[in-house]
Amino acid sequence: MLPTPQSLEGKPVPNVTFKARPNDQWKDITSDDLFKGKTVVVFSLPGAYTPTCSSTHLPRYNELAPVFKQHGVDDIVCISVNDAFVMNEWKTGQDAGNITVIPDGNGDFTKGMGLLVDKRNLGFGMRSWRYSMLVKDGVIQKAFIEPEKEGDPFEVSDAETMLAYIAPDAKVPEPVVVFAKPGCPHCARAKATLNAHGIKYTEIVQDQRINSSALRAVTGKSTWPQVFIGGKLIGDADAVDAYFSGQKAA
Repeated sequence: MLPTPQSLEGKPVPNVTFKARPNDQWKDITSDDLFKGKTVVVFSLPGAYTPTCSSTHLPRYNELAPVFKQHGVDDIVCISVNDAFVMNEWKTGQDAGNITVIPDGNGDFTKGMGLLVDKRNLGFGMRSWRYSMLVKDGVIQKAFIEPEKEGDPFEVSDAETMLAYIAPDAKVPEPVVVFAKPGCPHCARAKATLNAHGIKYTEIVQDQRINSSALRAVTGKSTWPQVFIGGKLIGDADAVDAYFSGQKAA
């Protein structure tokens, strides 16, 4: 039987020591190191590299980390019952620089939360149930625990649910993608405009796979760059300038 969120809220987090490898050096990190004097969002998941964890759970927290920090969150921590090597490699592969990954290799923290579950039917051994929580100065303020049902439910521990609790009126930035060509001055200008407006973007650079034919197939255009904001094609550098000029005028 899993604990209820209400049974955890108002209680201190488990006091444990994690065996981590920041900068490829062994280091003991304690619960106090992570939580004392800080406001921290924690999300925990069954395992690094598993589908939902890699496709949605970690990436969205990483993407929304700047918004969380604008609303008083000092750090976003991902805890999983995996070893330090696995957690570090996973973070690198996910390009999740906004997330602090913590290996709970022995499951001590997860067991202390009452959320260590038996996944031996999948060959996983003992793993964490999926959950998230807001921790202030080591005390759990709010917990979201996935419902106890078959499979790997992912309904309430997502980044959007946590952000809606912390800051209901927070403005979530739209995703921005720039198709760019190395050495292209117009691409540099478009990126400079985005940077000047504090816009985070994903850059897709021309190579053997992302060529002019691919660009034309995706955008209907053959000139570089091409910029998408919120799933809508804005266009080239001039169009990006016009887009932000129009925003100011509005």
